[in-house]
Amino acid sequence: MTQLEYKGYVGATELSEEDKVFHGKLANLRDLVTFESTTAAGLVKAFREAVDDYLADCAADGREPDKPFKGQFNVRTRPDLHRAYARLAAARGQSLNEVVTAALEQALPKLQRR
Repeated sequence: MTQLEYKGYVGATELSEEDKVFHGKLANLRDLVTFESTTAAGLVKAFREAVDDYLADCAADGREPDKPFKGQFNVRTRPDLHRAYARLAAARGQSLNEVVTAALEQALPKLQRR
């Protein structure tokens, strides 16, 4: 599976060998937005047009477009780890979100190198 990116939206794509067509949809949205083409170059174009059309349709309807990532997600962890981070946050005078965000930012480059 290949992913395309444009204006903060991600398109997850696949090839249907049976139909001989590339198809995809915008990922991580509640709204369903699809696109397709018989060529790879056409698929990129169709993806970008789908994003632009989706944004234009939302504007015409007077509604906010769904965002792929809002910066919120629930994390389930061990109670002792939760307690340790909560105590660290309190000791630093920070929120738990600030401490966890800093930890995620520091960990990401290390995880990407693996």
